[in-house]
Amino acid sequence: MIVEDLRILRQLGKQFIPDVTKPQLPGPFKGRPEISTEKVDEAALTALCPTGAIGRSPVSLDMGKCVMCGECEFAFPNKIKFTTDYKIATNVRELLIVKEGDTGPIVLDETSVREEIRSLFGRSLKLREVSAAGSNADEQELNACGNPNFDMGRFGIEFLASPRHCDGVVISGPISENMAGPLQICWDAVPSPKLLILAGTDAISGGIFTGSQALNRSFLDKYPVDLYVPGNPPHPLTFVNGVLKLVRGKKKS
Repeated sequence: MIVEDLRILRQLGKQFIPDVTKPQLPGPFKGRPEISTEKVDEAALTALCPTGAIGRSPVSLDMGKCVMCGECEFAFPNKIKFTTDYKIATNVRELLIVKEGDTGPIVLDETSVREEIRSLFGRSLKLREVSAAGSNADEQELNACGNPNFDMGRFGIEFLASPRHCDGVVISGPISENMAGPLQICWDAVPSPKLLILAGTDAISGGIFTGSQALNRSFLDKYPVDLYVPGNPPHPLTFVNGVLKLVRGKKKS
C-alpha cells in the first residue's frame, strides 16, 4: 500500500496548494477589475451590462452584481480590465464597488468584524451551505473548497449536513420564494452566535434574476451579513481566503 501511494505521489505530484494565499491564477480568470480614467461613451458602456453592475459619473463596477460575462472588457479594453486578483471577499457591501482609478485590493473592514467571530471561530468553523435556488455552479465551487487541491479542512473549516452542529450559514443562489422558508428554518436551527455568508453574485444581489417575482430575499433584510464572496461562480480561493480573513484576521493562516 505504501509503495503504491509513493508511486502515485511521484506520478501526480502534490495535489494540494501548500499556501492558499499565494498561488497565481491563469489569465482567463476574472477577478478584481481595474477601471482607467480614460473617457468613454458611458451610456454605451453601461448598456452592455445585463445586471446593471456598471455605474456612471464616475464609472464604477459593482462586484456584487457582476456576472463576469466580460462584455464590458471586450468592448472597452482600455477602460475596464479584469485582473487575476482572487482576494475579493469583504464584509462591507459598499467595498465591492470598484470605481475608476481604484487599483488597490478589496479589503476587509476590521472595525465591522464582530468580536466573537475571531474569539470563537478562528480555529474551528463548521458551516451549513444552503442552495437557495442556485444553478449548481456556485455550489460546485464551494464543494471544491474541501477537495485535495484547496483543502480548507486543514484550517478547521468544513461544511456539515446538520445546521444544529454548525456555526453559520453560507447562502448560494438568489433565494427563491420556495426556498425562503427552508432557509429560515435552517438559520433558526444554527445555535448563536452564528455567521452569515453570501457566496456568489446571485446570493449577493440576485444576479440576472433581480426583480423576478419568483424571488423572496426578505431574509437578508433581517440579519447582518458577515462576509460577501463575489464571483459567478466564486473561485474556491476567493472563498477560502475570504473566510480566513474574517475568522483569523492578521493571524498567520
